[in-house]
Amino acid sequence: MIRQTEYVCVFLVGGAVYNLIEVLFRGYTHWSMTIAGGVCFLVIHLLNHGIRRKGIFLRCLIGSAVITSVEFTVGVVVNLVLDLNVWDYSNMYGNILGQICPLFSLAWFLITCPACILSNLIRRFFDSIEQQEKIPT
Repeated sequence: MIRQTEYVCVFLVGGAVYNLIEVLFRGYTHWSMTIAGGVCFLVIHLLNHGIRRKGIFLRCLIGSAVITSVEFTVGVVVNLVLDLNVWDYSNMYGNILGQICPLFSLAWFLITCPACILSNLIRRFFDSIEQQEKIPT
């Protein structure tokens, strides 16, 4: 039960942080970014602990690929299929269908480093709860 609670918290933190980043840089956000951010951080959290013995560069590279892939998928659905026009990178160099571009993939690479640190803190917190539950009273 501890891990399920951890994963729900990770999802919620990811959604909230993703929205905060959007509001700080764009001035607004969209509900779909809550879901995208939650999914991104949850996958990064699972990968971060699954490949924790790998260097931070590789984890950031994989994290950037994860975020870019989620952003592309959400963008196709939200922007192209549902025509909600949440974002459009058509004017950015190297964009694909106006949904992703290399500049933002670089930003996701850089954001993955603090995301891994936050992931480690969350994991330690839930590990400590799990340890306390194992101590007989």
